[in-house]
Amino acid sequence: MPDVKQKLTLAGFLITLSGAILFSTKAILVKLAFAHTPVDALSLLTLRMAFSLPFYLFTAFFISSRTGNKKMTPRQWFITLGLGVTGYYLSSLFDFLGLQYISAGLERLILFLYPTFALLINRFAFHERMERSQQWAVLLTYAGIGVAFASELQLDVNNSNFYWGSFLVFLCAVTYSIYIAGSGRIIPQIGSNKFTAYAMLAATGGILIHFLAKGNYTVLTQGHELWVYGILLAIIATVIPSFMLSNGMKRIGTNNVAIISSIGPISTILQAHYFLGEQITPLQLFGTLLVIIGICLLGWKRNAE
Repeated sequence: MPDVKQKLTLAGFLITLSGAILFSTKAILVKLAFAHTPVDALSLLTLRMAFSLPFYLFTAFFISSRTGNKKMTPRQWFITLGLGVTGYYLSSLFDFLGLQYISAGLERLILFLYPTFALLINRFAFHERMERSQQWAVLLTYAGIGVAFASELQLDVNNSNFYWGSFLVFLCAVTYSIYIAGSGRIIPQIGSNKFTAYAMLAATGGILIHFLAKGNYTVLTQGHELWVYGILLAIIATVIPSFMLSNGMKRIGTNNVAIISSIGPISTILQAHYFLGEQITPLQLFGTLLVIIGICLLGWKRNAE
């Protein structure tokens, strides 16, 4: 059934909203872990994915053992694993590294550029037509990021790594947009649950190999508090919201999920203010509003097609 015919139910709305808010806690938990433990980005990311691993292994096993499961072709395996490494290994690594240098609120806003990047990839790589409303959505989103960035720069005048951290999160948005654009073409062939499970397993494998080669093993012995943050990142900010958003897509469709998920930047900014003491400025709120309008415009345009 086409996505546009799926109605917005109360259950679907609440499940999606909760999942989006839980996802937005990731940056908060990462910043708290950096502040209260001697952990580095790679070690924290490794803990997050290691604790998530059993859930995705179970999902992959359950799907592959079902009656009627269709085996993937070598090409489908290559695309799925490649997108997993790009979208969750590289993207997450850039994100965690960037969060060492910029605020959680700015991180979420820069990361929220990924829908427009995916749109541009579809336009130039797959020659999909870009409507005028989509062009306006891209401009609004970039303008919002520019306003929020300028506001944040005024607050972080003494942060010598501000631009480097912003660039790392920008790379996170780019690599994640590749994952989104590619997944839109492979999921119809193999199914969303199978794709997500195997892509996450590929990402976890990449992260574990990276840690085995370059990781600081002594960090993992610095006390139980670090492991608590790893478990919270895995369960609260990764596994539970991923299944909630998948369920939301099933109930109300991907376009409604995309629009509702635009609550993410606001949720992160508010949490960062209350839990991290990050300052909220009028310019930051205005920039956030522009970004959300741009993302909603993309979603509403798809709903109208």
